[in-house]
Amino acid sequence: MSESLDPFKISQTQLREACNLKGIDNDIYDVLSEPERFVQVRITMKMDDGKIKTFKAFRSQYNSARGPMKGGIRWHPEESASLVKALSAWMTWKTACVDIPLGGAKGGIICNPKGMSNRELETLARSYIRQLADVIGPYTDVPAPDVYTNPQIMAWMMDEYEKIVRKHSPSIITGKPLALGGSAGRSIATAKGGVFTIREAAKDIGLDLTEATVAVQGYGNAGSWAAKILQDDFGCKIVAVSDSKGGIFNKDGIDPYKAANHKEKTRTVVGLEGTQKITNQELIELECDILVPAALENVITEKNAKDVNAKIVAELANGPTTPGADRILFNNDIALIPDFLCNAGGVTVSYFEMVQGYYQYFWTEKEVFAALDRIMTNAYRSTVEHAKQYNTHNRMGAYMISIDRVIEAMKLRGWI
Repeated sequence: MSESLDPFKISQTQLREACNLKGIDNDIYDVLSEPERFVQVRITMKMDDGKIKTFKAFRSQYNSARGPMKGGIRWHPEESASLVKALSAWMTWKTACVDIPLGGAKGGIICNPKGMSNRELETLARSYIRQLADVIGPYTDVPAPDVYTNPQIMAWMMDEYEKIVRKHSPSIITGKPLALGGSAGRSIATAKGGVFTIREAAKDIGLDLTEATVAVQGYGNAGSWAAKILQDDFGCKIVAVSDSKGGIFNKDGIDPYKAANHKEKTRTVVGLEGTQKITNQELIELECDILVPAALENVITEKNAKDVNAKIVAELANGPTTPGADRILFNNDIALIPDFLCNAGGVTVSYFEMVQGYYQYFWTEKEVFAALDRIMTNAYRSTVEHAKQYNTHNRMGAYMISIDRVIEAMKLRGWI
């Protein structure tokens, strides 16, 4: 039977496996396996050419036992209800894994923002908030940027919410511009947090980062910043990077800044001078020390996991590895840093942004990253220790920690 690539089914399979390892009964699994609330709306708006267009949009509010729900908003042509539900589940486990007092949510709109004008983008952003204003709030559910959304879109969303409630409410949205109550360090927080966990994993396997080679699949914000930080702070050699149009390779190293500049000018890393073109699949199978999947889900599956030649797989993307692939990587002694640990730097600094907004007192970037380092390091250590205790891979270690914390909060509230 072929492996399921449905994101929400994958998240439920992972949860089931963790519950089985922990001896959690079916009734509790059933409670944890579906969102508390799933909202689907239609946004109708006039486009610049005068035509009327309708967009399908979602918000999945998965679990609020540990605090206000938190999760980004993705704008993508292939967005789906299943993916939004899965991401809201992973966000629930993510906030619990790093032990910040938040629950999990996620949002999405099926659209192609690359083909839309600024006016159309602003109209879509404001319309989304108007549709959801009754079910979000700074103490209820706090959105943030994700795929193809950015600080400007967050600014429009915050402004629209404040118009509705008729008061300033900076903690309703995170990932905002600094001038509107954003947090220092937020733009690179996902990459920074991921690099902290890579540093710890390298210690565990005795890998000298000054001699390590790195391949980054997905050269967006998180992937490009991870490459820059790994090179600048630890001396790693970036040998391959890729985006949706393909990848590039140079065994002697690629300048991550030149790759980013080339992509900004041409919309792809492909064609950078001094590099060889490769496919995304070839990048996944490259012999390297650290493989960083930083794009979309399901790029490492049962079909190709046996061909992964990295020592560490650091999941900056959400859901890049399927359950079947997890077992193959584990059996091949490849150290996997699971997504909802590895990429938790973004939501952690979003949490800091919420706190700063509540108090109207803002921290320096140095303070933000010192706090982030402490949280990510502690979460990594707890995950690895839990995985060893149960003789399983790190994803299950992270899951077991997370579901224990969510279940405890639900029991204390009297929900279960």
